Amino acid sequence: MSRARLVAYWVTTGWVALGMVSGGVAHVLHVPASVDGFVRLGYPLHFVTLLGIWKILGALALMAPRFPRLKEWAYAGIVFDLTGAAFAWAVVGASDSVSNAGHILAPLVGLALAVTSWALRPDSRRLPEPLHRPSVLMT
Repeated sequence: MSRARLVAYWVTTGWVALGMVSGGVAHVLHVPASVDGFVRLGYPLHFVTLLGIWKILGALALMAPRFPRLKEWAYAGIVFDLTGAAFAWAVVGASDSVSNAGHILAPLVGLALAVTSWALRPDSRRLPEPLHRPSVLMT
C-alpha cells in the first residue's frame, strides 16, 4: 500500500470516527440540539441514547487494531445511520429549505467519507479472501 493511500485512509477514517464520536456523545448526553432533531423527525427519545452508544462503539471499532469482521459491521452500521438520517430529513424536512439542505447534505458527506475510508482500508483491516471451495456438484 502506498504512503499516500495510507494517509488518505487515516484522514478519512479519522473524520468518520470523529463525526460518530461527537454525534454519539451529543446523543448520550441529550444535548438539546441533538434531541430536538430526533423530536422533529418523530423518533422516540430512548432511541437517542441507543443510537449514541452505537455510534461511539462503531467509531471505536473503526479505530481499534485487528477485528476486521467487526470493522465491516461498523462500516455497515455507519452507512445505515447516515443514509437513514439523510432519508429521514428528506422525507420529514426542516422548517426552512436552507436548514433542510444542510440536514440532508451533512450525512451524505459523512457517507462519502465512510465509503472512501472503507475502499482505502489496508489489507490488515480487511477480511481475508474466502478459500476456494471445489464444487460439490457432480456432472
